[in-house]
Amino acid sequence: MQPNNKFKETLERYIGYRGIDIVLHLKDGKIVELDKNRIMDGEFVVGNLQEGKVKIAIQEIQKADFFAA
Repeated sequence: MQPNNKFKETLERYIGYRGIDIVLHLKDGKIVELDKNRIMDGEFVVGNLQEGKVKIAIQEIQKADFFAA
């Protein structure tokens, strides 16, 4: 299994858990904290921020931090 597939599977699993906070670190240096209303849409993570809806491609994510809420 390729590392990218493993990352996608892990991310998809944790996105489904509503009791976990997720912070995404993007390759362009941005940090995005996802709220509880988040889903996977193919190769994208979709979430709601104060600024509105965000759709982030998986290949743009450098790392993800998961925190128990």
